[in-house]
Amino acid sequence: MSLLTQNVIPDNHGKIFGTNATEESDLLEIKKSLLKLDGIKEVVVNFEIFPREFTVYTNKIVNIADIENKVKKIGFHAIPKDVFEL
Repeated sequence: MSLLTQNVIPDNHGKIFGTNATEESDLLEIKKSLLKLDGIKEVVVNFEIFPREFTVYTNKIVNIADIENKVKKIGFHAIPKDVFEL
């Protein structure tokens, strides 16, 4: 485990998460909920692909577990994608 695998760090790439939410209203609820977390400055939802994905941008280090738990409270899952694409 490292800083990059356990946290979302501030940069211009963000961190991509997959989710089992499919409805637009559910994805917007996830976005609204995540924006309440300290350090998250933007959440961009990709409605075009399946399974749905969202990208989290931060202005400070945010623990991935905090993001996962916030999404779980709504009833869905957030699964972080790999740090670097192969």
